[in-house]
Amino acid sequence: MDFGLVLQTDPPASALVGLMRRAERNGFRYGWTFDSAVLWQEPFVIYSRVLEHTERLIVGPMVTNPGTRTWEVTASTFATLNDMYGNRTVCGIGRGDSAMRVAGRRPNTLARLGQAIDAIRDLAEGREAVVDGTTLRLPWVKEGSLPVWMAAYGPKALALAGQKADGFILQLADPFLTEWMVRAVRTAAAEAGRDPDALTICVAAPAYVGDDLARAREQCRWFGGMVGNHVADLVTRYGEHSGAVPEELTEYIKQRTGYDYSHHGRAGNPDTAFVPDDIVDRFCLLGPVEAHIEKLRRLADLGVDQFAVYAMHDAKEATIDAYGQRVIPALSG
Repeated sequence: MDFGLVLQTDPPASALVGLMRRAERNGFRYGWTFDSAVLWQEPFVIYSRVLEHTERLIVGPMVTNPGTRTWEVTASTFATLNDMYGNRTVCGIGRGDSAMRVAGRRPNTLARLGQAIDAIRDLAEGREAVVDGTTLRLPWVKEGSLPVWMAAYGPKALALAGQKADGFILQLADPFLTEWMVRAVRTAAAEAGRDPDALTICVAAPAYVGDDLARAREQCRWFGGMVGNHVADLVTRYGEHSGAVPEELTEYIKQRTGYDYSHHGRAGNPDTAFVPDDIVDRFCLLGPVEAHIEKLRRLADLGVDQFAVYAMHDAKEATIDAYGQRVIPALSG
């Protein structure tokens, strides 16, 4: 199993670069960031500095979207980083939550997302692509490589990930839901004539190492609220008891009353009081090292190739070090 570190691009950027360097020294292979231009600093500028100050780390957004940048700009940015640092980027992409809503826009349609996945990958790898009716190519791209991994929860989005993406990003670490969603993605891939086992499966969730479970839960409760935004969209689209989405995912948002993006992804988010302890425990990795290893082994048995650690809490360095010293060695090979 590979490991990634997920951070927000809060200033100063030098602090993020330092944490990514620390992660690489501890055996992490991927460095991910949020991508929401109003809420945080511009990630692609910071990626250049991260790549310059690391040797092997692969970087990318978790996740970008097809609406805040034109597709040729996104592709050109990735291709430029790859030309400078040797194909060390990955494009995580989704419909857009905070980046679109904070700017007063609706998340992108799945149809547009599917078109963007093809176009961004093709352009970044030097092939022609149609963007808004015009055929484009980046003539300077030589031997470019850009895996595109899609984030999804709902049945139509899971199907699109299987049909189009090189990898699937699942932002929660509940084994039951992971099994359900990975099966849906791989079934869609097989039905589209693709090799389902060729898709990379990435589970991303907060991890907090320590014996104080109450503290860990409070530091990571924000994550249930973030996932709840997507779940609320699914309930609106499919209905509460449609069977299209497992009730294990939808039941907990009944007490959700609203969401202020100024607290998005932050410990102590006041809009996440509705998230019960059992959801925090299911969606996150909490407790002593042994508990993390046990849950990660369960996820690996379900076909998970990478676990990406959300480290938006008060123990970033301690978590990175604990994973490097004990967790990653236990899951390697």
